[in-house]
Amino acid sequence: MTTTDIAPDTIVTSPDAPVRAGGASLATWLTSADSKVIGRNMIVASILAFAATVVVGVLLGAERIDGAGSLFDADALPQLFVAFRVGLVYGALIPLLLGLAVAVVPLQVGARSLAFPRLAAAGFWSWLCGFVIMIVALADNGGPAGGNEQMVDLFIAGNGLLVIGLAAPAVSVATTVLTTRAPGMRMSRLPFFAWSALVASIGLLLVLPVVLGILVYLFVDHQNARALFGGNVGVGSWIGFALTQPATYLFALPAIGITAELIPPTFKKRMPMRAVVYTGLSLVGVAALSAVTQQAFHELPWSGSGLDLDDFGQKFDDLLPYALFMLLPILGVVIVLALGALAAKPAAGVRPNMNPAFVFAFFGLGMVLVGMLGGALLPITDLGLQGTVFEEAALVYVVYGGVLGAMGGLAWWWPKFSGRTVPAGPAYGLALLGVLATILAALPYYIAGFADQPAASGTFEYEGPSELWNVAVTAGHGLMFLVVLGFMAVVFRPSRDEADAGHNPAGGQTLEWLTTSPAPIANFAEVPTVMSPEPVLDLEGPEGAAR
Repeated sequence: MTTTDIAPDTIVTSPDAPVRAGGASLATWLTSADSKVIGRNMIVASILAFAATVVVGVLLGAERIDGAGSLFDADALPQLFVAFRVGLVYGALIPLLLGLAVAVVPLQVGARSLAFPRLAAAGFWSWLCGFVIMIVALADNGGPAGGNEQMVDLFIAGNGLLVIGLAAPAVSVATTVLTTRAPGMRMSRLPFFAWSALVASIGLLLVLPVVLGILVYLFVDHQNARALFGGNVGVGSWIGFALTQPATYLFALPAIGITAELIPPTFKKRMPMRAVVYTGLSLVGVAALSAVTQQAFHELPWSGSGLDLDDFGQKFDDLLPYALFMLLPILGVVIVLALGALAAKPAAGVRPNMNPAFVFAFFGLGMVLVGMLGGALLPITDLGLQGTVFEEAALVYVVYGGVLGAMGGLAWWWPKFSGRTVPAGPAYGLALLGVLATILAALPYYIAGFADQPAASGTFEYEGPSELWNVAVTAGHGLMFLVVLGFMAVVFRPSRDEADAGHNPAGGQTLEWLTTSPAPIANFAEVPTVMSPEPVLDLEGPEGAAR
């Protein structure tokens, strides 16, 4: 195995750690090559972007309440819809989970640093600049269907910079897992989060170049004839496949890995049938292939029941990609949950360690699964859900669930960043409020989708309480905004106390819990040889891991 070492006299691992004598702490922080600093930068920036996006969701929900579209003019409303979707996927879901992987994966695999750390740092700044450029372009009527031609060009260019920025840390994460593992850390001994981060990173490296190639075509076409890709209006339709299901399943995959990671220490057992769990996580990654083929969804255009053998060849052609890209990821999640239930089987004398990180991750996975189930219904033509708010609801379920899972991961690994644990009481409350916010923000639109409420703002005929659904969605987004603020206040709270967490405060079983809290610059004073997937249990036993 190989690794890339970093100079310890120029790097910090946390805001409370000492910096090089005579150096500026802010400059050191911004230019650090420490994976924990780079990952933390991505996490903070993406959480802020998520909070801003949730505010856009509140505005869109309020716009739809009376169905008349009275809050915003016709030019501004499409840009808000694009900002909401782009912010959820590119501003929050991908960079938040990718940033957590950058910070945690080197610790999990026993690497002294992230592979290509400067590449990951450059990727973070590229993503941040590209995201800001996109928001500026959208604010000046420059998104898909925008009326400002120069701002449309800027939107496409910012999108390209953002995509490049996300690909860079994905390269670092995948390379770290493949080449910098500790002695004895076979692929079959990888922690589940590291495995899910590897699959997601490889998937991103398949999907993002396709998105970038399309953006190049769009930019060239928009600069010239505007005949091949539909001009301003065509931008959204060509990049939409990466902003909806099933591509979002790939982006949320690390959140599923976090849940799998937290099940064994929560129930104080070794995970049974690890290879099957790896298979389940990998099946979710199959969604990457759908995005590579640029398919937003795989339609089942069958009339009536469709459960006959008439025109069997065409039906098989429709069903095969649908089952491959829409149903296999659901099967992967079911496998993870089934093995988790097996690990959670009560044992005599063993009391589960029900920590708030697990509550965040478990309910987040549940929300992602509900979004996947909704995504599986959308392509069925007979249901009449296409073009309604149903698709948006599935997107919100997946993204909000993925963000809740990331919050769980951040709460779990926070001692390795700061040396402090997250207060359990407030964290439990925020986790439950986050689940309630997700349900309020998405479930009403599942119902309204069956009532044919259109995806865009506008009136529609429905005898039921249409205003109630939109009010509930608006309240859900507003509650999620409060959850984000509360989570940031709890996790990033200033502290004058010394580090209060031991090296393994919650009974973790994987390699990162053998180093100190907070983790040192090079992660480990001495990298141990790994003899099993649970090295902490090997060295300390269940009693030591539970301390």
